[in-house]
Formats: sequence, C-alpha cells, structure tokens
Amino acid sequence: MAGLKQPDDKSHFLLPDLGEGLVEAELISWRVKPGDVVTTSSILAEMQTDKALVEVPSPWPGTVSELCGKPGDIMKVGKPLVRYAVAGAAPAAASTTASTSKGPACVSASVAAGVPEAEGDQGTVVGTMSGTLTVSDRFARKPEHTVAAVTGGKALATPAVRRIAREMGIDINKVAGTGHSGRVTAADVHGFAGGASTTGFAPRAVPAPLPMPAVDKDGVSQRIPFRGVRRKIAESLERSVRTAVHFTVVDEADVTELDRKRREYSKVAGQKLSMMPFIMAAISRALRKHPSLNANVDDANSEILIKGVINLSIAVDTDNGLMVPVVRNADQCTLVDLANQVKVLAGRCRDRTISREESMGGTFTLSNVGSYGGMFATPIINYPEVAILAAGRTKERVLVKDGRFYAGLVLPLSLSCDHRVVDGAEGARFLNTVVGLLEDPSSLL
Repeated sequence: MAGLKQPDDKSHFLLPDLGEGLVEAELISWRVKPGDVVTTSSILAEMQTDKALVEVPSPWPGTVSELCGKPGDIMKVGKPLVRYAVAGAAPAAASTTASTSKGPACVSASVAAGVPEAEGDQGTVVGTMSGTLTVSDRFARKPEHTVAAVTGGKALATPAVRRIAREMGIDINKVAGTGHSGRVTAADVHGFAGGASTTGFAPRAVPAPLPMPAVDKDGVSQRIPFRGVRRKIAESLERSVRTAVHFTVVDEADVTELDRKRREYSKVAGQKLSMMPFIMAAISRALRKHPSLNANVDDANSEILIKGVINLSIAVDTDNGLMVPVVRNADQCTLVDLANQVKVLAGRCRDRTISREESMGGTFTLSNVGSYGGMFATPIINYPEVAILAAGRTKERVLVKDGRFYAGLVLPLSLSCDHRVVDGAEGARFLNTVVGLLEDPSSLL
C-alpha cells in the first residue's frame, strides 16, 4: 500500500492508530475469514472509534491465517489484528473466538514455541466508510516489552488517570508509563502504589473497588450487547459528568416574529427552512459577545482554550445512537448554508459514512430536543467543550406585551455550562443574548 514500508516479516499486521492518538478501538465486524486471499487495500475489518466507524485495509497482499479477536472486543493499538500465512511455516490455529474476559488474544506458532515474534509495522489509518483508506508509516511499532520510564517533565496521561493518581496521593510524574507512546495508564498508577518507589515516595493504600450490584435477571425479553456507538456514547457522557461541573439555566424566547420571517425567508430561498439555522446564527453571534463559552478545556495541561473559530457541534439522533458532527465556521455561513450543512452531515451520520474528522474540533454544541416533543432539558456537555444549548419544541401560548394579549409562539431553551470555566451569571447573560437575537429577527438577519 502506498506510503507504507513493508517489513521483511509480513506474518502479522498490528492494529494502526485510527486517528489522533487513539489507543484502542472496538472491533465491530470482520470482512474476511481465515483462508481468504487479500490484496493491498482489501478491507479486513470494521472498527468503531470514539467518533466514527472506520474500515481497516490490508497493508499488503497475502493469505489470512488468523483473526485476532471477535466482534465486540476492544482492540489495542500496536497489538496483532490479523495474521498472514507465511510460506514454509506451520499454520497457526485459526480462531476468531480466542478472546478472554481480559481482552482479545491470538496465538501464533512462534509464540507457542517460545520464539519471540518479529517486529511488524504499525501505520495510521485515514478515511471513512465512504472512501479508500490509506496507511502511512508515520508510526513504527515499538517492542511490546518496552516500558517508557519517566525521566523528567510532565507525564502523558488522561484526566481520569491523573484523578486516580491524585486521589491515591501519587505524583504521576514519577510513574513509569507502559501505555501507547509512554502514556501512564491506571494500571501503572495502581502498580506503582502497590510496589516500593525508588524515589522514596510513600503512596497511600489502594482502596478496593466497590462490588457491582446484583441485577435481577427475571423477565428479560432481550439482551443487547453494550457495544459500538452506544458504548462510545456512554464512555463520552460518563467522562463529561465525571470531569465537567454542570449547571443549567433555562429561558424562553418569543419567536412569533421570527417564525413569520422564517416563512418569508423560505420562499425567497426556494427551500423550507426550520428554526435550526436561525438558532445556530443566534448562537454564533452570541459566542462572539461571550467568548468564554466558545472554548475547550485541556485538563491534561490545566488550561482553558478560548477558540477564535466558531465550530458548532450538532447532536444528531440515529438508529445507532447519538452522533455529533461539526459545522465549521458557522458564524461565516448564511442561513441556507447552515441548513444544507446540517442536512448533509445528518445524512452521513445516519448512513454511517461520517468521517472522524467531521466530528472533531467543535467549540459549542446545539441539541434539538424539540424535534421529538421535548421542551426543557438538562443537556450533558460535549466534553471537552464547556457549553451546550438544548432547543425545545415551539408552542403556541397566550402572551402579553405592552398590556395586550396576543397568540404567540414560544421557544424553550436550556443551557448547560461547565462551572469551572463559565460563571453562572455569564451563562445567564449568554442565554439572554441568544433570546434577544431570536426575538429581534431584524438584528439577527
């Protein structure tokens, strides 16, 4: 395959980095079976990352001898994904079910004989279901026994691992990382706490994990594996709830005049426009006035990143679960452009052709809960963003203005913010700005 330097030993293919520093991905399905002859770029498997469904191609031609995992397994980057038959070598025991509760595994003839495996190459897969994936030689595989010791500076670790270290009273910069690119894992922290430290640091005792509660199995009508997009959604939401400090403020906008303008604008544009592009335009204008909500939190480096661009993440409901594509530079788009981009991105989400890159880089999220009949909500922040706005369903109401009653249209709005970054007063001011723009469509348009 173009861009990949083929190793002398082509007996196995290691799972490449499927995106920006991913360390694992979920195996959704195999597209080949043992004994199949594949060519360069033949699709081997479908993998679910935290953002998208990705096809993994074969980096070179050969005959598949073994599949190292089964659907639902979490595959680690740098671990064998597929083994190939090598001329003159004894065939490996082909198995797609050689997984244990501890993770996917496969056994080759060289391992069974106690002979160290030859080094392979690890690449980076780029692409989506809708295009051809390529592999680059940007990353080279390191020996599996290599442990990246911390020799100074700040350790590489996720916010969750850093929290574990803090709770255990451990200086994470003194822990040797065994993860991808020397990243410190939770297991490294627990291992450090359980052993003697060469630095003389005395860690606190490791608390025993709480047992999982028993689940009543009576009356179960269906068992659905917790995998794919649903598992990624759960992981993202749990990370957000555990990391961001949520608060929610709600308000209503009188969109009676805006609805009238929307109908007129639809006739001029030659296509029907919903309230969504108008709400997106109001959000974009409000974010320029309140930049603290147009930000990401870099917990790994303890920084708040105020963004100069406005990239609106749009929550899209699909048969496979919630997906969040990004409309880039939303403040520079016309209402028709916003409507068309949302339509195209939502379509790609529903047919699973959305790329991982199209779901990255968001600075603020909009969720349209009103399309399903909801009014107010307590939306969960799309971490590492710091705010999300849920638009409810518009309803007719009897309103009062200047002492007179009239039949009006009201749009419920619910804003959730990360209280570590956004003060309650600033969140309320932002929402008030959005309401003001929606109630004065002449200034919005």
